[in-house]
Formats: sequence, structure tokens, C-alpha cells
Amino acid sequence: MRRTALVIMAAGIGSRYGGGIKQMDPLGPSGEIMMDYSIHDALEAGFNKVVFIIRRDLDKDFRELIGDRITKVTETAYAYQELAALPAGFAVPEGRTKPWGTGQAILAAKDVINEPFCVINADDYYGKKGFKAIHDALVSGSDAGSSAAQKIFMAGFVLGNTLSDNGGVTRGIVELGEGGSLIGIHETKNIVKTKDGAAAEENGSLKPLDTASLVSMNMWGLYPSFTELLESGFRSFLSDNAGDPLKKEYLLPDIIDSLVVKGGAEVQVLPTDDTWFGVTYKEDRDAVKAEFVSLISRGVYKTPLFS
Repeated sequence: MRRTALVIMAAGIGSRYGGGIKQMDPLGPSGEIMMDYSIHDALEAGFNKVVFIIRRDLDKDFRELIGDRITKVTETAYAYQELAALPAGFAVPEGRTKPWGTGQAILAAKDVINEPFCVINADDYYGKKGFKAIHDALVSGSDAGSSAAQKIFMAGFVLGNTLSDNGGVTRGIVELGEGGSLIGIHETKNIVKTKDGAAAEENGSLKPLDTASLVSMNMWGLYPSFTELLESGFRSFLSDNAGDPLKKEYLLPDIIDSLVVKGGAEVQVLPTDDTWFGVTYKEDRDAVKAEFVSLISRGVYKTPLFS
């Protein structure tokens, strides 16, 4: 059996959720948190290791809440995303308080990722199909595309299945090429539900969007060699004087989009019609809890989940 890992980025604090640590919020009927469902679905799809990327100060609470429990069902490893974890020759800008984004998060886990892996956000529910599609693609392929370009897989979610009833969301709208290959990701902010479907709100006006468009929800299938590209790219990112040094972030969608444009990566988009849901806003919580109750009533999950 080929080794594969699920890598969960859980180091962030959701400010729009009220400043609490939403990754640890119980949402299932037996106290399950969002990560429980992602881990369950990933293991069911064939992944056999879980890597948690967390803040070091949350280590004890995190292990008690979920880590020690998951260790009983699969191999686990930990990595810590820290603001000061920078390449030699770089220093944290005075006044910066937050880490450097999802690209740095994966770099933090470089030493514990030795197998093909799927990376996800801790506070999103993705459904089962994306995990299965990415797992099967990873184990049937290799890290090299044509001309030695890095091979990457991305779960493509239907925009209409990823919106919140409680406010605008940012989504990376996917531009597809021949055979489902990724041409580009166009970050679109403040997408809201409308009576006709969806629109991007900007300067008081609404620009209609096709709800059938595919979007990136930060669910990627990657090979360990990708971290080498992240290392060199991070140094370039830090050296670039563009952007606010107190706020700019080294983000996976931007990194991968840049690689695609430069011919350094080939990304295969794997469509899924599963409905995403998450706790972008505090008001989303009750709806998410109701979704899990519905999934359990339909036999998709049991509760307790890992009984």
C-alpha cells in the first residue's frame, strides 16, 4: 500500500468568526469538530497518515481535543507554523504579528511529509468525493508532468455549492484549459448569494457570476518535492518589496498559479459536486450543525464518528 498523508492547516484564528479558535468548535452531535469529518473521509478514501499544522501554544489543548484520539486510528505527526520561522538572512518586520500564510504552513511540515499528500483547511467540510479523487490521482501518478513540471491536483468545487448565507466569501474562480487542466485562478472577493444565484459585490454594485463555475477551496493533491519549490519561492517572496510587509501572505493559490503561468507546474482539476460548508461567520455555526445532523440521518456518518 502506498503511503499517503492528509495535511491539515489548523494554525489560523478566524477573526470573522469572532476571534475564537473555530477549528476546535464542536459541531457534530457527539462533540465532533470539523476536522473529525475530514479525517474520517480521508481515511475512508485511502489516506493513512494525518499531519496537523498548528500553533505551538495550542499543542496541549489540540492533542487533548483531537490529536490523541486520532492517533488511535491512524499515524499522526505535528508541525508548528511560527512567525519567526524564516530562511537565513531574513527577519520578522517590526510590528508584524501573524504568520506568513498557507505556503509557509506547508513549509513548516516539510520534515514530516515524506509521501504524496492532500492539504486542506481545518475549518472546511469538503465532502467525500474530493478526497477519493485526489487520493486515487496521487497514487496513480508521479510528481513530474511533461517537461519535468511539477504535477499537482486540485479539487474543483461548484461555486454555487460553496456560498454562505451570512455574508460575502472570497473564492478562487478556476479557468480551465484542455482536458481539465488549470490555466489560472482568479481570486474574487465578497461573493454573495443573490436571487439569481451569485454575484461579486464591489463598490456598491453587483457583478453576476456563473454559479456553475468551479472554484478552489484550498484542497490540493501534492508530492513531497513540492516543498522544495516552496522553499525557493518563499525566499523570493520575502525578498520582494511589493506589498505591505506587515500583512502580505505567501498563499498556496498564488504560488501554484504563478508556477502554472511560468510552466513550472501542471495542475489537473478534479471536479466534485459535493456541497462545501464551513464556519466563515459565527452565524454559520447553527446551519453547519444542522447539516451534520442531516448527513447522519441519511446514513452518511455515524455518531460518535470514531466509535
